[in-house]
Amino acid sequence: MKIDMPNTTVSKIQKKLVHIREEGGAVALGRVLTLIISTALGHEEEAIEAANEASREHPMRVIIVSKNDGDTKSPGRLDAQIRVGSDAGASEVIVLRAYGETATDEESLVTGLLLPDAPVVAWWPQTAPSQPSASALGRIAQRRITDAAAQKDPNGAIEALGASYVPGDTDFAWTRLTLWRNQLAAALDQPPYEPITSVEVTGASDSPSTILLAAWLQLQLEVPVTVTTSPRATGSSGIHGVKLVRESGTIDLERSLVDVATLSMPGQPTHDLSLPRRNLRDCLAEELRRLDPDVLFGDVVKHGVPQLRETIAR
Repeated sequence: MKIDMPNTTVSKIQKKLVHIREEGGAVALGRVLTLIISTALGHEEEAIEAANEASREHPMRVIIVSKNDGDTKSPGRLDAQIRVGSDAGASEVIVLRAYGETATDEESLVTGLLLPDAPVVAWWPQTAPSQPSASALGRIAQRRITDAAAQKDPNGAIEALGASYVPGDTDFAWTRLTLWRNQLAAALDQPPYEPITSVEVTGASDSPSTILLAAWLQLQLEVPVTVTTSPRATGSSGIHGVKLVRESGTIDLERSLVDVATLSMPGQPTHDLSLPRRNLRDCLAEELRRLDPDVLFGDVVKHGVPQLRETIAR
């Protein structure tokens, strides 16, 4: 069910939510968190779809703040839409489309709609603030999710996040590494248990995940890491492969197909592994499983990435 509320106020929206709950039995008591999504006008649906899918694992209230940055000439107005039932997954979705001066105070738009005594997570699917924790929505959130891959300069966005990192910050470029990290850790858990002497990571030049994976490996293994990138026009996006070199031979994990990677290890048969590119729903659901700071991500983005840059510069 979708309920449109043109030219409305936050107070009217809250009253309407109470009315819907009393009349239709939509219960907010089972929601475990409030997810605030900041998007540009006209770009809400993809994020809403991902949130609806993730809500089946994490029942929540979803608030979408949709506006166009720099739009100060339009008359101040707030249009809203409330979605419940089949249009909202296992959540309540509140879409706020703000225009003109109304869009300048995001915190006031959402404060009256937050679930009481529930954690708040802020997510910027597209353009993110330069310092998420200092932004209007970031100040009220325990977790702040950005996506460097969606920025104009993906690798620069990761470096900027490291410079301004505050516990609670995270980025989907890191979340997309989970399957890679699991496969590499599993490979190292097998004999002959020799130390790694060097690492080579290959990927697209505009892939922040490639940089984060290389930084993580250098930080954890304390060995030289070489990063080889190819232009997006001449290769696929994302990470292409990882080589872990040790005395008895090289562990080679290469993604030659979109969803399949090949694992080669000395003395063992070659294996084809499922290594799909993770969609927004999977990334969002994983991030919502933990509301405490991701300490490892903090170490990688604050220390690992700068160390990797110094290594590459040499």
